[in-house]
Parts: sequence; structure tokens; C-alpha cells
Amino acid sequence: MPSPSDPAPCCAAGRETHQLLAVPSVTAPPAAARPAGGAMATLPGGAFLMGTDAGDGYPADGEGPVREVTVAPFRIDVTTVTNAAFAEFVEATGWVTLAERFGTSFVFAGLLPDDHPPTRGVAAAPWWREVYGADWRHPEGPASKLDDRLDHPVVHVTWRDARAYARWAGKRLPTEEEWEYAARGGLVQHHYPWGDEREPGGEHRMNVWQGTFPATNTAADGYVGTAPADAFPPNGYGLHNMTGNVWEWCANWFDQRSPTRAGAKAMRGGSYLCHDSYCFRYRVDARSSNTPDSSAGNIGFRCVADV
Repeated sequence: MPSPSDPAPCCAAGRETHQLLAVPSVTAPPAAARPAGGAMATLPGGAFLMGTDAGDGYPADGEGPVREVTVAPFRIDVTTVTNAAFAEFVEATGWVTLAERFGTSFVFAGLLPDDHPPTRGVAAAPWWREVYGADWRHPEGPASKLDDRLDHPVVHVTWRDARAYARWAGKRLPTEEEWEYAARGGLVQHHYPWGDEREPGGEHRMNVWQGTFPATNTAADGYVGTAPADAFPPNGYGLHNMTGNVWEWCANWFDQRSPTRAGAKAMRGGSYLCHDSYCFRYRVDARSSNTPDSSAGNIGFRCVADV
């Protein structure tokens, strides 16, 4: 039985590390048989300034110090993996996600219908509810469907699920260095993929919480939950939604700069639930984490591949 007693930072609920399940392995098919998948951008790589010393975020997350990092050329998905793409993977492999195996996942309470049966909340973040039957096919529980969300990011996927998809697609999950290099879109030391102003000229550039969290979401950016994976203009590298919408799993462990989150995998980018009153992590230089078996309605991923 999953327990919500030890959540990750307030942006995403998590399972305890001792609840890890053994999962089968998935290998990539022969190159000729690999799925076409979504569009990818080829990035030149090179040196860039990673992290931030701005001090307006969360130093305890290991956001700084700013340091020069070099990445090799690589390819990266233009969008996060969509529900349609993940369905193709499941159909081809028979993969059963960990949320389906556990029987529960975490859903933001504000997305549940008024008549939803009572559910357990996360002690430190009561807006998270553990919902039986919530999984990638049913983002808000058994009564919800994907009919109008096939182009939205797949959610309720764990790090292990994401890694399995990546292997099947002949790709891999990005390192944090690759992710941040890509998210910056060629800009230097800005908070967002387009600069330092969150809504330049009053224009919404990402899907984050609007209003007063957690009671009122005005949806001024157009969305209450997830947005289509290609919503909003792309960054300088042609990549959509590198901040906001859904958290994105990275390949590496988080504990190299934050021992308090040992046993957790890094996540980047923030989500539709981020609000600066409690979680100013919708930045390219922000970090978060969760255990490899954790899933929630605001966690997804995108893949990379070597050139």
C-alpha cells in the first residue's frame, strides 16, 4: 500500500523509497523497427553556464553555484512524450505502469469532481490526493479518460516507466546538464527559456498556476490542468514547454548536491501547479526530485538520443 507520508517537495507527491517494485526490462527493437515517435531537435552542444546564484529560488535544492558545463551534441524531443505516443509503446510491449501495479497515484484535489469519494491526502501538501485507479489512462481516476488529451503529456509515469519507454524508442532520459542546456534555448543565465520576464508584454508563455494557490486557479494562461505538449511558442532551439505544464524526469540521481533527497531522481521544469507563492520552480535553473517509483498527475518526461 503506497503511503503519502513522505512527499517530495510540494510540487509533486511521492512514494517512499522502501516501496520499490521489481520491474521487467525493455530493450530497444532493431533500428529498422523502431517507432517514428515525435520530432526531435539536434543541438550542437558545447559549454554553457549552468545553475543560478540569483538567490530568489531554493539554494537548498542545489541550484548553484553557477558553473561552466560542457555537453556533447545530442538530439532531444521537441515536446514531452504524449499520451498518444505512450499508448503506442504500451500496445507494442504490453508495459504495465507502476501506478497501475500499485493501484493508486496522486492527483491534485482541485481536479477531482465534487462527488469523488474521500481519499487520503499528503500530510505536508493536502492538495495532493491518493486516488485509486488513477493512472496514465485515467489521469483523475477511473471515471476520467484521454479522449481529448491524446496530444497532452503523458502523466502518472514513474522514472522507471519513462526509462522503459526511452529504451523501447531507442533513446534515453536526459541528464540534468543536457536538459538545462536545451531548456535555455541558447540564452545565458536567464530564468526562463525566453528571458527573465515571466509574462513579457502580458503574454503567457507557459502553463503554471494563475490566481491563489491552492484555492483559485483563474486559468488565465488557458489551462487548469495539462496543456497540449506543443502549446505556447518554442524556445530558441525549437522546444516546447521546457518550463511549466509537467515536471520532466532526468536520468541522474538528485543527491549529489542535496543529501536530504538521497534515493531520488532529478526532475526539471516545474508544472501546471507551480505558483511563486509556494513553489517558484518553473525556471530553467530550478531543480526538484522524486523517488523512481513515484507518479503523479503533473509528472511526465521527454527523451534524448546521442548524435
